[in-house]
Amino acid sequence: MKKWLASFALMTVMSVAVADDALRAAIGGANRSPENVARDSARHPYETLKFFGITPTMTVIELSPGGGWYTEILAPYLRDKGQLIVAAADPATSKGTAALQKRLGEKPAVYDKVKFTVFQMPGKLDFVQVNQVDMVLTFRNLHNWAGFGDAAVIAAFQKVFNSLKPGGVFGIVDHRLPAAVKQDEKASSGYVHEAYAIRLAQAAGFKLAAKSEINANPKDTADYPEGVWTLPPVYALKDKDREKYAAIGESDRFTLKFVKP
Repeated sequence: MKKWLASFALMTVMSVAVADDALRAAIGGANRSPENVARDSARHPYETLKFFGITPTMTVIELSPGGGWYTEILAPYLRDKGQLIVAAADPATSKGTAALQKRLGEKPAVYDKVKFTVFQMPGKLDFVQVNQVDMVLTFRNLHNWAGFGDAAVIAAFQKVFNSLKPGGVFGIVDHRLPAAVKQDEKASSGYVHEAYAIRLAQAAGFKLAAKSEINANPKDTADYPEGVWTLPPVYALKDKDREKYAAIGESDRFTLKFVKP
């Protein structure tokens, strides 16, 4: 019995190590654009994904992938044993989604198993069937949805809740507005309160499992002329005070892990 337990423990440790190696390999993959790789030190993909508890056998939805920064990592990581579902705006009306699909289509050896479905606030929310996935992740998107109102965001979060299997994880990362600063209804600065994200997720049925300061940046004061887009990588003010904003770096972000009970 002791030998069996020892063997089981060793296998468990080995499987975790393999999973970690697989994630590091995906982060170091040649498929990733140099521009995206250059931001690893600011976005901490390894630490962030491990915090959420991702494994290579999961079915994962990436909600509103933008330009595909995390897609470049998630797709190869999940390709052989899991499944990546990208829930994005309708490519028929979104140039961004169409461009992402085209780019992924150029590297079928990496992205051929990625599935696309439509998620578009506030009305197109039926992006997956009930109790189908292990994890839903969304990075730097909540501030874009705030302008639709709390009810619309809660409705979207409820769809996320329904898509997850019991025990499934919903991971949210976004630009953090200091608690002492009032958040406007449209989150026009690009920053939102951490408490706002927690309140809406809990209203949709989620339980907060953990918080992380992996993506924190104490240099970010969140009070810039062009909001969060003043900072890198956008540099909305172009060359004006560029060195100052480069020294601050990318935004201060909350990283929240929710679980479906």
